[in-house]
Parts: sequence; structure tokens; C-alpha cells
Amino acid sequence: MPTSTSDRPRQALTPVCALLAVAAVPDAGAGAVVWTTPCMLSAAMLIAWAAESAQFFMAQGLALAILAWLQTLPEFAVEAVLAWERKVSLLTAGLTGALRLLTGLGWPMIYFTAALFHRRRYRRPLGSIRLEDEHCVEVMGLLPPMAYAAIVWAKGSLNVIDAAILILMYVAYLAVLRRMPPKAEESIEDLELIPRTVVTAPRNTRVAAIAGLFVVGGGLIYFVAEPFLDSLQALAVNLGIPTFIFIQWVAPFVSEFPEKVSAFYWARTVKGSPTALMNMVSSNINQWTLLAAMLPITYSISIGAVTAIPFDAEQRLEVLMTLGQALLGAIFLIDMKLVWWEAAGLFALWFIQFALSPIKPGPTGIGFLAAHIHRWVTAAYFVWAAVEVGRMAAGKRQPAAFRLFGLMWKRHVRA
Repeated sequence: MPTSTSDRPRQALTPVCALLAVAAVPDAGAGAVVWTTPCMLSAAMLIAWAAESAQFFMAQGLALAILAWLQTLPEFAVEAVLAWERKVSLLTAGLTGALRLLTGLGWPMIYFTAALFHRRRYRRPLGSIRLEDEHCVEVMGLLPPMAYAAIVWAKGSLNVIDAAILILMYVAYLAVLRRMPPKAEESIEDLELIPRTVVTAPRNTRVAAIAGLFVVGGGLIYFVAEPFLDSLQALAVNLGIPTFIFIQWVAPFVSEFPEKVSAFYWARTVKGSPTALMNMVSSNINQWTLLAAMLPITYSISIGAVTAIPFDAEQRLEVLMTLGQALLGAIFLIDMKLVWWEAAGLFALWFIQFALSPIKPGPTGIGFLAAHIHRWVTAAYFVWAAVEVGRMAAGKRQPAAFRLFGLMWKRHVRA
């Protein structure tokens, strides 16, 4: 099948990116953004095509879990360096910033992208993104690591025992995903050119193509991530952005760039918006479990002894705010859809604390806001979550994910 004109620039760019990535120096300056940005975009598209093709031959959730892990390699690399260098004050900054970006920016971005293209295509508004039944596994997969994160917050430290428990949670999550059925073949014609070509190719060609897309895309992210991050850090220094703000917001935004590109690619098709949202949810689960688990392990290896990572009052507040946001987001998805006002609310609460984060607390009005905004937003998350739980108890919000997960468990896991 011939290649479309729109796909040719990406295909032509990939070999160039690979050569530049291999030749890249670790201390790339701000100018490296010129070539690392298109390389990261190309990598994201390659992995998106691989995952979209793979979902027809394995559970879609498992394909998205693989995709999420590959996409978060840059974030893992950044956090591993911080843990190895024992920069405890910055560890939670990167972890909480990355998680809050996914839910506060990523989820709303998917909804509003899908809504924009839905209106253009159908001339009417998109009320909500409705998840497919099998997506209940990802929704339910959010709950155990969040519950354990509450325990970690309560005791004020993260240790290797916590790491082992979180890793076991992720393994159990993958085991359930593995039992889910592949996507139905009748929707193959809805795919765009490259994934459709891969899916309809002979078996050996198809396997090689999917593996090749994953490997090349993941390899590009691995090699390009460091110069890409270095170039962004150089820009941050030139702009006078504090290190904590860079680690919490700039670095996670850059490291999660591939996820956002993949999500936009799926969300703009409208029909693929549930897949885009589950891509983000898989990344949330990945970071609540594997990324968090990696920190005390790497930290202990660096010190040479099993050592817990302690949290001070500020770090505990950051963890609590992130937990509140995650709880609210999970409650939104329990009825297997994301409504426009839920997406808008997640974005608004995230943006308020994000916008005030660089401002130093002080006696002025905006300084007073900056000093208290994290506590106020944290309270807002938990109060809103309590309201939604009350609505669920009153029958105004249906816990469909629990019912569907029970059915999936009986049909595919226990059988």
C-alpha cells in the first residue's frame, strides 16, 4: 500500500533523528531544541503506531501499558539521576509534578482536542468521552496504588518495602490486562494508513513491523531524551527559572511530551479519544507504581545501604495534593466517562496552582495566594471528591467500572 504524503516527512525524518541521537553529546545546549523536538515527535508517532497496531493482537490495555512505559523512559531517567545523586528535596518534585501534569493537563487536553474535532466533523458539541467496557481494568488499576500512596504519605517516607509492594501491584495489573481479549477486527478499517498497513500485513511482517516501531521509537526517546532535557534546562537557566520549578514542571512536561503527542494523535480522531485517555491513565499507574518504586531502590544503591527516603512537611503537602487530584480523577472515571465540566475542573485546579508556583510567598495579595494556594487546592480536590462519592451513594453517579470489572474478571480472568 503506498505511503501517504503526510506520512513521508515523518518517515524521512526518522533516520536523520537516529543519526543525530547517536551522535548527541550529553551537554547539549539550548540550540539542540531545534533537532531534538522533531525527533521526539517522530518517536512518539512511531510508538503510537506500534501500540495502535498491537492492540489488535493483544489486549489493548496491555499494548497501552507497554506504550506508557516506553513513553515515560525520559521521566524515569530524570528521577533515577536525582535519586542516584541523593537530591531528596527534588525527588518528590519530579514525581508529583509528572503525575499532576498527566491528570491536570493531559486528561483535559484529550477531552478538548476530541471536542474540537468532534464539533468540526459533526457540527455539534461532544458531551463526554465514553470509555469502552474493557477500559474498566485501567480505571480500577488506579485505585490500589493510590490507596497505598495514602499509606506512604501518612508515614512520611518511601522505602524498599514500599517499592516491592508497588511493583507487585503493577505486576498484578499487567497480569489482569494480559487476560483481556484483543480489539475486534471490524474496526481495522478505521485505522490510519500506517497502522492499517501493519495490521493487514502477513504475520511475520506484522510482528517485525510492530517490534521495529516500538524499538526504534523507544530507542529515539532513550537517546534524544538527555540532550532534549539538557537543552530545556539551558533555556530554563537563561530564563531564570528556579531548579525546583524546573524539576517539578519543565522537566516532566518535556519527558511526558511523547505521551501528549500520542494522545493528540488519537484524540483528534474522536473515536480514538478513549484510547488516548487510557494511554494517560496507564502512564498514571506506571508512575504511581514503577516510578515511585524505583526511587528508594536507586537511592539505597547510591548510599550503599537500605535507606528510606524521608518527606518533610512541604513534600508531604505535594504528595497529598497529587493524591487528592488522582482520587478526584479516578472518581470521575468510575462511571466510565469523562464529562466536559470534569475535564474543565481538573484543568482549572491544576492551572491555578501551576501559575502561582513560581511566585514567592509574601505580604502582597498575590504573595498571600502563592503561600496558601497548594493547601486550598488540596482541600478543593478532597471536598469535590467527597461530593462525588456522596452523589454516587445517592445514585446520581453510577459506579459502572466496578460492575464491568466484576464481569471482566469472571469472563476472562477467573475462567
